[in-house]
Amino acid sequence: MKKNNAFNLIRLKQFWAFLVAIALTITLPAVLTACNPQSTSALGVDDNQIVISVLSDPKTFNPALSAESPSIFGLTYEGLVSENPVTGETEPRLAESWEFSDDQLSITFTLRENLKWSDGAPLTADDVVFSYNQVYLNDKIPTNSRDGLRVGIEGTLPTVEKLGDRQVKFTITEPFAPFLNNTGLSILPEHVLQDRIDQTDSEGNPLFLGTWGVSTPPRELVSNGPYLLKNYAVGQRLIFEPNPYYWRAPQPYIEQVVWQIVPNTDTTLLQFRSGDLDVTGVSPEYFSLLKREEERGQFSIYNGGPDYGTTFISFNLNTGQRDGRPLVDPIKSKWFNNVKFRQAVAQAIDRQRMVNNIYRGLGEVQHSPISVQSPFYNDQVRVYDYDLDEARRLLAEAGFSYNTEGRLVDEENNPVRFSFITNAGNKIREAMATQIEQDLEALGMQIDYSPISFNILVDKLSNSLDWDCFLLGLTGGNEPNGGANVWFPEGNLHMFNQTARAGSTPLTDRVVNDWEQEIADLYIQAAQELDFDRRKALYDRTQDLAAEHLPFIYLVNNYSLAAVRNKIEGVEHSALGGALWNIEDLTISAEFKE
Repeated sequence: MKKNNAFNLIRLKQFWAFLVAIALTITLPAVLTACNPQSTSALGVDDNQIVISVLSDPKTFNPALSAESPSIFGLTYEGLVSENPVTGETEPRLAESWEFSDDQLSITFTLRENLKWSDGAPLTADDVVFSYNQVYLNDKIPTNSRDGLRVGIEGTLPTVEKLGDRQVKFTITEPFAPFLNNTGLSILPEHVLQDRIDQTDSEGNPLFLGTWGVSTPPRELVSNGPYLLKNYAVGQRLIFEPNPYYWRAPQPYIEQVVWQIVPNTDTTLLQFRSGDLDVTGVSPEYFSLLKREEERGQFSIYNGGPDYGTTFISFNLNTGQRDGRPLVDPIKSKWFNNVKFRQAVAQAIDRQRMVNNIYRGLGEVQHSPISVQSPFYNDQVRVYDYDLDEARRLLAEAGFSYNTEGRLVDEENNPVRFSFITNAGNKIREAMATQIEQDLEALGMQIDYSPISFNILVDKLSNSLDWDCFLLGLTGGNEPNGGANVWFPEGNLHMFNQTARAGSTPLTDRVVNDWEQEIADLYIQAAQELDFDRRKALYDRTQDLAAEHLPFIYLVNNYSLAAVRNKIEGVEHSALGGALWNIEDLTISAEFKE
């Protein structure tokens, strides 16, 4: 079976959407301490600031090595272009314009005049060429962006060349529909990072891999976005200040952005209600409470409609071995790789109860990996309504039965028991996991549910590959190719059958299923197809395959809700961008300043 090494970036344009909705989406990796964040009133700053919360500390200050959302890079870096989350249109950022060749195989960008880095150095075409050729297209750098640039079955990468100080040309080997949007990767400073690419450690790895970790003093970070990291107190807060060399100066107008690190959503709610936070995601259990307090608390709740992204559970389908030991207990692996077992689990989860009880009606049952708002969503995809009788029938067809104690057992009389994990601190997700545990135990399974820190969870999914079943979520967007990294067998987000990461002990006996490879091939074909109707037909097929084989069992699509203090003017909340996607345009109303 053919394997294709390809995946795409987690889109930075969605940074704010997931920052203000941390109660419902993937959070930053957790590096928690016993310290409680201080009130921002003790920070000694004026009123021209925005204070928000994140669940945990950042994992890296290096945008090329980041794999989580939210991250600081939506504030500190920009690329050539970005997607407007309200209109869906591609807009210029560091590039002022671009032009396609007649054959659609090349695009020439012209940079804005007089661009500068935060240290005052000129930002030129050399930095663009460096960022792509030396970093994103460098196979020694394990970035979550490179494979999103791959084109076609052969996975060829673009060539990037300098035409002048302000002009850069990208060339690809065949038509690629998402080509323009995929040039929105953060541009990095050649004058600071070139040596870290050239120099290697004793094992031949570029020193770049250890550059700009979270222990790096903020003054050493060089960026090009609207804000600079001013201060980072582990387990407490991050403080950002305007970049004086930002190309839109005197924007941004907000003089300080503070991220309070608040390890759980209950504390976040308390801090917002007490006035210590200016923006917060509104989780369903708190919607009614906050709605009653809008006027008194001088804030407004924005509803962007169904959110982008997915929430799901997944079983470990990896049959691989490491150092002669299987990643998954062979008994469990046999269950997990039986499609009827996965379909039975899907039928046994009462997702409408999740919508009603956990989401308080502020969500919809989810069926597809492509967001329902996307024009490529397949509204005819197979659904799995709650039906325990159908679940039992599927299990019986798969060779399972019940013992005298009512426990589900396989053909060898092994009781069905497995571990189930999710990230701790996300109350909505923990509640979903508890219900799933109950639903599956009603089917006769024994579930060992345990919420764990996000860092440990990420390590299990990415490195050790030692897990049975997890509950998590991924970002989404209008363009399905933004999630191609999930579906390519060698992609770093192909979590249900993850390959070994570069530099780790390789796997043996890992099998890529035919349907798995077919989805990957269809994503390649869809990216090559420029006709919308034909593209949609290809993506429809990927959704049909995902619904039939269930590498992910999708759960609930929540509504995009955010509470924002009325002092913040210029808010254009959207499901794709959140409340603060245009932060450089926002201002603080004069009536709220002392």
